[in-house]
Amino acid sequence: MGAGVSAAVDAGGARPPAGTVVAVVGPTAAGKSALSVALAHALGGEVVNADSMQLYRGMDLGTAKLTPAEREGVPHHLLDIWDVTEPASVAEYQRLARAAVDDILARGRVPLLVGGSGLYVRAVLERFEFPGTDPAVRERLERELAEAGPAPLHARLRAADPAAAAGILPGNGRRIVRALEVIELTGAPFTASLPDPTPYYSAVQLGVDLDTALLDQRIASRVDRMWADGLVEETRALLGRGLAEGRTASRALGYQQVLRFLAGELTEAAAHDETVRATRRFVRRQRSWFRRDPRIHWLDPTGPELIPAALRLLPGAAR
Repeated sequence: MGAGVSAAVDAGGARPPAGTVVAVVGPTAAGKSALSVALAHALGGEVVNADSMQLYRGMDLGTAKLTPAEREGVPHHLLDIWDVTEPASVAEYQRLARAAVDDILARGRVPLLVGGSGLYVRAVLERFEFPGTDPAVRERLERELAEAGPAPLHARLRAADPAAAAGILPGNGRRIVRALEVIELTGAPFTASLPDPTPYYSAVQLGVDLDTALLDQRIASRVDRMWADGLVEETRALLGRGLAEGRTASRALGYQQVLRFLAGELTEAAAHDETVRATRRFVRRQRSWFRRDPRIHWLDPTGPELIPAALRLLPGAAR
């Protein structure tokens, strides 16, 4: 445990009341992982992953997944649970994540729900039921996606539900199809299917964010590091495990661009630069999602008092 964490605990950083989930959220590269490991040491906690792409086995470098050494002995749940060919399912994630949280609570530990996938965080923390599906409608929309690509479908979504379109990447065909399906089945905007927040767990949400210019620099450095550590080689190996056919995994930032390089559609330098640009665009969307939630307590991840400040926000902590 680092000196800063020890000092914070000695200064009265109390454990939250039994049954409380601590969420650590915010945009990519802002410092969620480091904060979560430090808090786990301070609180006797375990991490439950809420990054949709870290659920996939073998997608390590491009998702900035912590190595076992970087986890510093803190148990991490819901990493590496799906093959890259498996389509993402928020409903299935919800089931698995709540089971993990309940198990951690039952053992008297503190669950730390950590990640930048806002819908996944909401699905765990709130009473969140998912709209039904219709195989015929889904098949028709997926056929359109296969034939025309995501752009015209995203344009249709933007016309029908601008708020939903703003929160879904234009290249994320699977989520665009799902939003259009819900709109067609319910006759209401997709965003109307997202309920008003009603807590499922008692939770404290901590957000970390940085000045845009600094975060942009961090993103560029992170992408440089991913490339240097072997993202191209990792992606090439995942091709043999079906990455190109994975409807969700193949769209992940970094992997999507490297796949285009390996297919001869981009130079390697262009794939690298597009990864930086796409990640920065994604960060803007993450920030927009999380900043709308007044329940999130925002912290400066570069501040020397980060851990004590985070601990003071927990119910029952010394002020």
